Amino acid sequence: MGPVYYYVIIGGGLAGLQLAQRFSRDVFFKGKKIAIIDPSDKDENDKTWCFWEKGAGHWDNIVSKSWKKARFFSSEVVLDLKLSPYTYKRIQSLDFYSEVKKELENSPDIIFIKDSITEVDTVKMQAVGENGIYPATHFFDSRIPSDYLEEKKATKIFQHFKGWEIETENEHFNPEVFTMMDYRLKFRDSTSFMYVLPETSTKALLEFTFFTPFLTEEKIYEEMLENYISEILKIDSFSITSTESGVIPMTDFPFEKKNSKKITKIGTGGGWVKPSTGYSFKNTGKKTAKIISNIKSGYSPGKNLVSNRFRRYDAIFLDVLAQHNEKGEAIFTKFYESNSIEMIFGYLDEETSFSEDIKIMFSLFGFEFIESFFRKL
Repeated sequence: MGPVYYYVIIGGGLAGLQLAQRFSRDVFFKGKKIAIIDPSDKDENDKTWCFWEKGAGHWDNIVSKSWKKARFFSSEVVLDLKLSPYTYKRIQSLDFYSEVKKELENSPDIIFIKDSITEVDTVKMQAVGENGIYPATHFFDSRIPSDYLEEKKATKIFQHFKGWEIETENEHFNPEVFTMMDYRLKFRDSTSFMYVLPETSTKALLEFTFFTPFLTEEKIYEEMLENYISEILKIDSFSITSTESGVIPMTDFPFEKKNSKKITKIGTGGGWVKPSTGYSFKNTGKKTAKIISNIKSGYSPGKNLVSNRFRRYDAIFLDVLAQHNEKGEAIFTKFYESNSIEMIFGYLDEETSFSEDIKIMFSLFGFEFIESFFRKL
């Protein structure tokens, strides 16, 4: 029989690595062997994470680009958004993986294992992989439960996208201003928009993004990207230097109910992606800190990881998008047009008061919200 670990972390992505880093930095966990098990070496740049925060932050040394200004385009209005006191920051996933793995590889308590876990047996207290068996006292599991798509009470839409990082010969971008949402070109009867992160005057990441109950074909993303570049940006000649794509569940499915005394769901599999926006990086930092606090206080690691109040807000918003997907542009326009950046970011960070939440709700109010409120009630 192989070694017995104190904790096994299933998945060495954003959530697994942030959690392992917090364990390794806290003397409370010194001497406790922790295995991070993932089928991938995490040696490729497979995604981009963006988040906002005030002032300097924990990850500033690997932030590849930041912005103080943003723009929002609907088919009728243009909003210039000054983000102060916030900064919008971008991190490449490979930089994150490399940074954290380099630190953890120097820890005597952290072991990296390349394997794919097929089952967690809570009777025998072991994670079963294709290449081995890993006993532990507790399991942190980032795998998405397969039954979430079958849950009829939960609203399910998807954030799905394809991005091109392009370079141009001539200057076409303002590297000081990114585009939060651009609805001037969208797919028929859907909440779909372009997201633009300019790095220099000749280089930018463009992602055509859907918030929809359906998925679509590869060619649709590429057609929308091509049309946006030629029709909106008026760029005739460009080269694609890299691509990325993804599908992120946006759902009020109660992932946290999969937690038990022996297993704590983390990351996307724990519902840590903000259901109404798809943002996860900053949320992951908060959730991993809460897990550490819970353990040190003698509580179950998954205690109070989800705010029921904000989960209800997200559920109503998701239901509106699921039932009236063509109205996404109008809803997001109201959201950005009627509220300050501090209110918007505070609300998305789940740090606003109830009275502030009410103000935001009234700024979005319409019959479809009343309808969804009673449906989700």
